[in-house]
Amino acid sequence: MTEQLDPSRRNLLKFLSSAPLLPLAGGSATAALLAACGGGDTAIPAAQLMSVSFSGMAAPSLADAPKMATTTVASAMQALYSDGKTVPYKLAYQTFFITGAQVPNGSGGTVLAGGYWDINNKPILDKTDANSRQFFSDAPDGTSLLRLASTTVPNIKGNAVFAVVQFEYTTRNVKGDSVYGMLPSPIAVLTLDQDKTTGALTLVKYHNVDTSAANGLWITCGASRSPWNTHLSSEEYEPDASTIEKNTQFANFSLNLYGDATKANPYHYGHLPEITVNQDGTGSCKKHYCLGRISHELVQVMPDERTTLMGDDATNGGLFMFIADKARDLSSGTLYVAKWNQKTTDNGGSATLTWIKLGSATSAEIKALADQLKNADIMEVKTADPADASFTKIPFNGTYNWIKIKPGMEKAAAFLETHRYAALKGGSMGFTKMEGTTVNAKDKIAYSAIASIGSAMTNGSGGISIKGPSAGAVYALNMKGGQVDTAGAAMNSEWVPVDMAAVPALVSEDLATPDALGNKANADKVANPDNIKFSEKLRTLFVGEDSSTHVNNFLWAYNVDTKALTRILSTPSGAESTGLHAVDDINGFAYIMSNFQHPGDWESVHSKVQATLDPLIRANYRDRYGAAVGYITGFPALTF
Repeated sequence: MTEQLDPSRRNLLKFLSSAPLLPLAGGSATAALLAACGGGDTAIPAAQLMSVSFSGMAAPSLADAPKMATTTVASAMQALYSDGKTVPYKLAYQTFFITGAQVPNGSGGTVLAGGYWDINNKPILDKTDANSRQFFSDAPDGTSLLRLASTTVPNIKGNAVFAVVQFEYTTRNVKGDSVYGMLPSPIAVLTLDQDKTTGALTLVKYHNVDTSAANGLWITCGASRSPWNTHLSSEEYEPDASTIEKNTQFANFSLNLYGDATKANPYHYGHLPEITVNQDGTGSCKKHYCLGRISHELVQVMPDERTTLMGDDATNGGLFMFIADKARDLSSGTLYVAKWNQKTTDNGGSATLTWIKLGSATSAEIKALADQLKNADIMEVKTADPADASFTKIPFNGTYNWIKIKPGMEKAAAFLETHRYAALKGGSMGFTKMEGTTVNAKDKIAYSAIASIGSAMTNGSGGISIKGPSAGAVYALNMKGGQVDTAGAAMNSEWVPVDMAAVPALVSEDLATPDALGNKANADKVANPDNIKFSEKLRTLFVGEDSSTHVNNFLWAYNVDTKALTRILSTPSGAESTGLHAVDDINGFAYIMSNFQHPGDWESVHSKVQATLDPLIRANYRDRYGAAVGYITGFPALTF
């Protein structure tokens, strides 16, 4: 595989300072740069490390088709020292595995990477395959890298480090039929052996997490690491409980999970799962039901360890915030939805934000309601105007509903029918594909990715009416304390977003006609931003694409001080950049985790390249059934 690189190229940047500028201990360094990192025998200057920057790479072209058909990294990082010298380091990419591979299970045997399991933890088999092979995912997504104070994992020569990886879905069965959302999403804990000298990571154990206590998981997409060292997962595109009897996707999900097409309860899905890693490299799962039942994507817990900002990957979605009652505990708190008070219209628009309280609850009480209620117990839902003034018209999933809440069911509506209830209460439910969220804690700025500025953001149907490129933008949100909600009640957080505006350098550019390669958006700008993560030490916002407008999807680095935007990685054509996690310090080393999913998922944007690239993609990635879990390598290791 192109991604399988020599271990000497895995050296990673070692930071000792927690400040954005990275001084070396005692103001000097004595280490030599490893030749495989691109610096030859050049010695690191005996000077203070002041900052880092990235130099980019061109988008791969059809003249070098193999680079379009695999993960390509031709970028570099420069370290600037106080004596004015700049030392460059080449970057590269290393996989832990391609899904569908047999990987070590930690007990001398192997297990299928990305494999699917039912509620009894038995393999789910693809019966359209002559050999009934176990399903495995081509869509690895959210990844968290973490360490524990001590471990009991054997076969570790260096430091034990853990990665939690979730698998969003699988695209198709062996026959070629779509099975999107029809399988319960697996989550795995990877035990990694971290070289104490170089920081290189080697997989020694793959553990599939038992999610049966949480009723299995539904379409797990982006993820984040909590400040208390757990993995915060997601369940997006929650099944509509008002039409569940007609939902064949959900029936197939239930059949694969339980062996019964009618057993799964839609109100058990669309929540926030949390994965706790154990010292032996196993993990456990619980769901939090009190953060709203929405299209959870990639949440961000703020430094207070209570305030959680949540995007909503939906049409007619909202910006949501949860303020927990206690630090490091998401099992109870208060849920809010934002109201967009528009200031400007062009280039993605801007607004001040106010916050509407939807309710306060514990996870246990909402879980109890989910267990016993159906949609008809909570509200009446009409898809055509009933000509009845007791119903309220709301935007919902690209169209309109007319709803009426049943007496006494406000709390159930707030937490189990959150999209509808938030619209009823006046929330600005006009966002489209609000994906990842992250935080720049030093400047008290959150960032939210809008992967597509769709019609609901431009026609005013959800209280938003802006002009902007359909290929999306990243927005910055300033956060403050001392805020009150729209009812005048104090909000118990110092991290409340008060405004929202597109970041100029991160606004995409639609093309009037496709370019020579087929790109529908400018290939030298971000398009359809999805995964985003901020590195405090690098002062860099990393942005991964989920684009149907770029022939290859890219991973970008945006320096918030210099405003420089740099392409640092290209995924295989047709694949989405996923699993992004910028980690400033794991035992002194920094990492950028990066996966991709569904290589060769051909769309109209690929019409000029598909014939050439399809055989290469199939050869590289298990006939398009496999995808990569890995990380970017090549940062220098500094020894003091």
